[in-house]
Amino acid sequence: MTIKISLSLMLLFMGTQISVTQSAAKAQTPVAPTTTTKSICSTRLGTAIDAVINRPLFSRGRWGILVQPLSTGTTLYSRDAQKYFTPASNLKLLTTAAALQQLGANFRIRTSIYQNGNGVLRVVGRGDPSLSDTQLQALAQQLKQKGITQIQRLIADDSYIQGDIVNPTWQWEDVESDYGAPVSSFILNQNIFSLKLVPQAVGKSLQVLWIDTGEAKQWRTINQSVTVAQNQPTYVNVTRDLSGTVLRIQGQLTTNSEPSLIDLPVVDPNYYFLRRFRTALATEKITLGQTLVVSGGVNQEEIAFVESPPLSELLMETLQNSNNLYAEALLRALAIKKIRVKNQTSADVGLEVVKASLTQLGVDPANYVLVDGSGLSRRNLITPEAFVQTLRGIAKTPAAYVYRASLPVAGKSGTLKGRFQDTPAEGIVQAKTGTLTGVISLSGYMNAPKYEPLVFSIIVNQSEQPATVVRQAIDEIVVLLTQLQRC
Repeated sequence: MTIKISLSLMLLFMGTQISVTQSAAKAQTPVAPTTTTKSICSTRLGTAIDAVINRPLFSRGRWGILVQPLSTGTTLYSRDAQKYFTPASNLKLLTTAAALQQLGANFRIRTSIYQNGNGVLRVVGRGDPSLSDTQLQALAQQLKQKGITQIQRLIADDSYIQGDIVNPTWQWEDVESDYGAPVSSFILNQNIFSLKLVPQAVGKSLQVLWIDTGEAKQWRTINQSVTVAQNQPTYVNVTRDLSGTVLRIQGQLTTNSEPSLIDLPVVDPNYYFLRRFRTALATEKITLGQTLVVSGGVNQEEIAFVESPPLSELLMETLQNSNNLYAEALLRALAIKKIRVKNQTSADVGLEVVKASLTQLGVDPANYVLVDGSGLSRRNLITPEAFVQTLRGIAKTPAAYVYRASLPVAGKSGTLKGRFQDTPAEGIVQAKTGTLTGVISLSGYMNAPKYEPLVFSIIVNQSEQPATVVRQAIDEIVVLLTQLQRC
């Protein structure tokens, strides 16, 4: 049983509070919206939506909504559509729209190995978020085919992506979570390592099994967990100290229960890559001597390379599964479209390209303030109007089909697979979800059965209600849109 975890930082320790149930940020309990009507005149839509969001339980939250026909700017419903909201992962709509516009659907990210002579090889990472051990093995095999059996020195050049490997505005609990993994020139296995906690006999500590035994050597583990009898509460806390070298495991699982797989972000992506590559080389019986990380240098003859899938496939992972690491990697990939000035980070350059691209699509620059590419930062500020403008703008471009095909489909795929099932919205809504504590958002397209195609954005901020309650209300509004007809 794989468990996507949410981690919190304690004052003294960077701590991991991991529940053996899915975190609220990941789990989206399917809730079927209730509907009482089968058709709504467009002139009555405002009254129907207001009846949902004006309920007393939503009195303390902020709602931002804009609904328009895709083909025109005529407003069918608006509530604070030009005011700023924290967007959560809806922001990925902007990052991916810019990436598709600027890089093209066939763009790939290349990882190269160069031969510099005298047994020295240089590997250049360019921030491929899809790179895995499989691709490392392919690189090792290419070297073997070149007749290389010994590498005296392997230099890892990490200069392609400049700047902090995690956004400085992210919260500690996000930085310490699998969904907040670091982004750098070298990304491998999404810069996550895993360990498995296995229940034993009652009273015994949980057994810690490392998926990557090499990674186990990087940590000193203090295991204070325990196996308990059936019907006892279960929880696991994994904390790591500020030095990034000590893992403390606390909590309890019941005997005979399924093991829990815990995903944690790597501390140093460069050396994680080098450790895994050494293993891949050893499989091909290639010995590796010294390893070294540098920033910059001269590349000579390329003797091996692997490439990411095309951008069209990277977008699918980014939007369907709301993958933060992919979104941040694409943001940095945009930096190749603009010359970087001194001391400017790849992320900052990428944000400039996003803004320029959005302006080309017809998005008002006053409608957003961006600080990352994934929406994980709470300092992002975006209006519902900005999302509608983006969705309408990209729909007018040759890349419209690729973009729209990357979005989750209601009741069918991605983060919407468990929502809208057995409702009129199933299969006709393509939209991006977003979730942070106190933030729920949904923006996208709808092929209304009795009306023309729609574009919409719904964002809720500062809500104290459970995410499932807010989501159900949003879903009710979307179902109302399916019932639109001209009267």
